[in-house]
Amino acid sequence: MTDLATMRDTALARIEEAGDAAALEALRVEFLGKQGSISALMKTLGKMSPEERQSEAPKIQALRTDVADALAARKDAIDGAALEARLATETLDLTLPAPHAPRGSVHPVSQVMDELAEIFADLGFSVATGPEIEDDWHNFTALNMAETHPARAMHDTFYFPDVDSEGRRMLLRTHTSPVQIRSMVQQGAPIRIIAPGRVYRSDSDATHTPMFHQVEGLVIDKGIHLGHLKWTLETFLKAFFERDDIVLRLRPSYFPFTEPSVEVDVGWQDVGGRRVLGGDGDAPGHGWMELLGSGMVNARVIEFAGLDPKEWQGFAFGVGVDRLAMLKYGMDDLRAFFDGDQRWLDHYGFSPFDQPTLSAGVGAKA
Repeated sequence: MTDLATMRDTALARIEEAGDAAALEALRVEFLGKQGSISALMKTLGKMSPEERQSEAPKIQALRTDVADALAARKDAIDGAALEARLATETLDLTLPAPHAPRGSVHPVSQVMDELAEIFADLGFSVATGPEIEDDWHNFTALNMAETHPARAMHDTFYFPDVDSEGRRMLLRTHTSPVQIRSMVQQGAPIRIIAPGRVYRSDSDATHTPMFHQVEGLVIDKGIHLGHLKWTLETFLKAFFERDDIVLRLRPSYFPFTEPSVEVDVGWQDVGGRRVLGGDGDAPGHGWMELLGSGMVNARVIEFAGLDPKEWQGFAFGVGVDRLAMLKYGMDDLRAFFDGDQRWLDHYGFSPFDQPTLSAGVGAKA
C-alpha cells in the first residue's frame, strides 16, 4: 500500500510539472501505455490468489483512475493555455482603413429577390411577407387542401409537436401561399402582391433542398381572367431573362387553390450544348421546360379570405427563386446555394453596389 501511495504521489507530481502536450503524452505512455508501470501492475492481478486479488485490485484500479484523471485535467489546462496564447496574438485592428475594393458580395438568391421586386413594382405589385412558422389552417385548409391531401403528409411537411391557441397544428410553411390568405384578410380587395420568402419541404437532391425560396404572385380584382395571368407572366419573364423572344405554353394541371390550374412551360433553344431560354419550343433544336405553376384563384379560397367570389376574381402563380437563379446564371446544383463556399460566392456573387433597375438591366453585373 505504501508503494502504491508513493507511486501515486510521484506520478501526480510529475504530471503537474509537465510543461507541454508532448511531455504529457510521454508520461501517459510511461504510466498507462501497454508497457507502462501502472499497466504492469494491472497484469499482476491474474497471478494473484482470489483473496489477494480482492484486496489489491481496488487499490491498483484507484491508482490508475487518479493518474488518468490527472492526465486529462493537465491536458485541458495545457490546451486552454495554448488557446489563450493563440487568441492573444490573433487580434483585429478595427482602426485600419477600409479596403479599396469591397470584399463582400450579394448572394444570387438575394440578387434575384431584388430583381423580382424591381420588375413587379413596375407592374404595380407590392411585396408582402408572412411568418415562416405557420399553422395548418393558413398553410393548407384555407388553400382548399383536404385533410387527406398528400401535401399534408409527414414525409413532405416539417410539423411541430405544438398547437396554437385555437388547436391548429404548427409547421414550417411549405409554400408562400399562406401570405395570400393573410394579405386578403388584412387588406381586402383589390390586391396585387408578390410574396417572396423561405419555404421548407422534406426533400434533398441536386434540384431540391429542405429549405428553399419561392415567390408567390397574387392579383384579386374585378373582371380578372386567364389572359391577364398569361400577359403578366410573359412580361415578367421577358424582363427577368432580358429577352424579347420568351414564349410560354400553358398546360392544364391541378392545384387545390386554383381552378382552372395551368403549368407554365417556357421555350428553350440549344446554344453551344447549353439550354438557353427563348424561342419557340416546337421549332427544330428547341424544346419546352416546365417553369412554374399558376391558375385562377379557387372560389373557395376567396371565400376563406372573407371575400365574395361572385364579385372578386383573381390569379396566382408560384415559382422557385433558386430555380430562376439557376436558369439565369448557369448554376447546375441547388445544394451549392447553401454550402457557404467562399469560392462559389466569389464566382456567382453580385456587387452590393450593383442594384437591379429596369433601365440599366436587372441582371447586369458590375
